[in-house]
Amino acid sequence: MAVFIPPESLDALIHERVRLGIMSALAAEPELAFTQLRDMLKVTDGNLSVHARLLFQAGYIRITKGFVERKPRTTLSLAPKGRAAFERYVRSLEDLVRKR
Repeated sequence: MAVFIPPESLDALIHERVRLGIMSALAAEPELAFTQLRDMLKVTDGNLSVHARLLFQAGYIRITKGFVERKPRTTLSLAPKGRAAFERYVRSLEDLVRKR
């Protein structure tokens, strides 16, 4: 099986499967709890945490920690920079599909 290497026009940070899942989910929902996202993507806490941290460090997502009924809750949301990057990524992907 050949490995797909994304063209330079695709944001490599977003292109990885879990990070693409995070970005796609957050583009559709204004905010998601860490546990919701983990369950949607069928990944472990640690796996989601690592990928979310990379997106956070790039300024693509916001991570908010708080409490709901005295229980800790972490929520994620798309930052404006992340929305713009995701929209560019989708446009680049559409361009690639049209060229084939």
